[in-house]
Amino acid sequence: MTIFLVVLFCLCIFFPSLHLLHCLPWFKDQDEGKRIRIEKKKGISILVPCYNEQNIVETSVHSMKSLSYSAFEVIYINDGSTDQTLSSLHQLLDLRSYTTSPLKKLSHEKVNNLYQSKRYPHIYVLDKENGGKADALNAGIEFSKKDLVVTLDADTILTDEALSVVNDTFEDKDIVAAGGMVHVLQTKTSKPLHYLSLLRTNMLVRVQTLDFLKAFYINKVSLARFRSLAVISGAFGIFRKEVLLNAGGYRKTIGEDIDITLSIHRYISKYKNKKIIFLPEAVGYTELPECWKDLFKQRVRWQKAFIDCLFHFRSFFGKTLISKAVSFFYVVESFVAGTMATYITTIIVIINAIINPPSSYAFFILFYAGYIFIFSLAYNLMAVRMGKYYGFTFHKKKEKVYLLLTIFFDIFIYRFVTIYFVLYGSVAYFFNKDWNKVERTGRNYQDNIGPVA
Repeated sequence: MTIFLVVLFCLCIFFPSLHLLHCLPWFKDQDEGKRIRIEKKKGISILVPCYNEQNIVETSVHSMKSLSYSAFEVIYINDGSTDQTLSSLHQLLDLRSYTTSPLKKLSHEKVNNLYQSKRYPHIYVLDKENGGKADALNAGIEFSKKDLVVTLDADTILTDEALSVVNDTFEDKDIVAAGGMVHVLQTKTSKPLHYLSLLRTNMLVRVQTLDFLKAFYINKVSLARFRSLAVISGAFGIFRKEVLLNAGGYRKTIGEDIDITLSIHRYISKYKNKKIIFLPEAVGYTELPECWKDLFKQRVRWQKAFIDCLFHFRSFFGKTLISKAVSFFYVVESFVAGTMATYITTIIVIINAIINPPSSYAFFILFYAGYIFIFSLAYNLMAVRMGKYYGFTFHKKKEKVYLLLTIFFDIFIYRFVTIYFVLYGSVAYFFNKDWNKVERTGRNYQDNIGPVA
């Protein structure tokens, strides 16, 4: 038992250390970050599934009509909304009926109507029966007309350069899918490719901002270099439509983003040199929960999705655990050194607290606390530094103070709350697979963006 715990602890140290080093520019792939401007614009279909998004859809439409890329279409998929989402789209876009034929390759719920905007002819609205986000995306793929598919959440805003980065990157025929960089919408400034602001946010949003910097600029950068990126964020993903179709489209599940990424990994495992990458230069912003209740819903759903895919892809993982990096990192890092280690550590602490005097486990607690402090501090500081490397910084001096306070909040409070999310979500998966939608704030981010001094 002691040997097992030592091995588990070493794994818990090994993987964070590995990613901290591997995300550094020294370990860049030969072609990573090299961008050759391609004059010919590839056709891009942007799919935006909407279910009860009346509070945010105006912000999304304003963002889409402002993009300067010349060869794209936008398809809003109204997935049986019960609020005023469809009415809002009618009002914002001045819709008229439109007819076109679907591909008839992916299954989805009945499509009631298809509309085209009179004001912005490249924007369409697909009105369908409710079937969930995966079903809505399948319907969008069916009616899309371009070779590249970008999937966004309804609250995602793309920066103007994002589609050009996608266009240039997908000149490489071996790239079949990519994840874009997702920043926090509440931190967006008037210079969205340079500055983030913590001044208008509460502590919960600030700590999630750090969370995203760590997840994208450290973990995703490192994992993509290992060809083991297991999650293309649903907030901003890019795919070749042909690959989405060949992989079978989206499965109706609680975590469509992780599921489609792993489905594509399974599909391209039969081909040499095909790859899924991370694009830190293609930037979007998405809204994050502002209260603990909504954060709990979101993070529990993420953990349920992780467990669901662990079971669904168990055969693929079993066959490729050694031969494919994505399987190794998913099972050994995310499950064994992640979920399983969380349960074991929690059980050990509880048992010792009940049956042993405090003096017998005081050293373990102090050692574990020291380990958490050092690694958490290193991760946070590295994430901020890597953000700066990719062009993002917190501009005002006052924000540096907020940032320091947020780092300590993350180390001493937030990370222990996330342990509860993992514990609860792993068990809840077996009893309740509901989506548990997070509410949008309804804030008008176009008006809320002020100049950066």
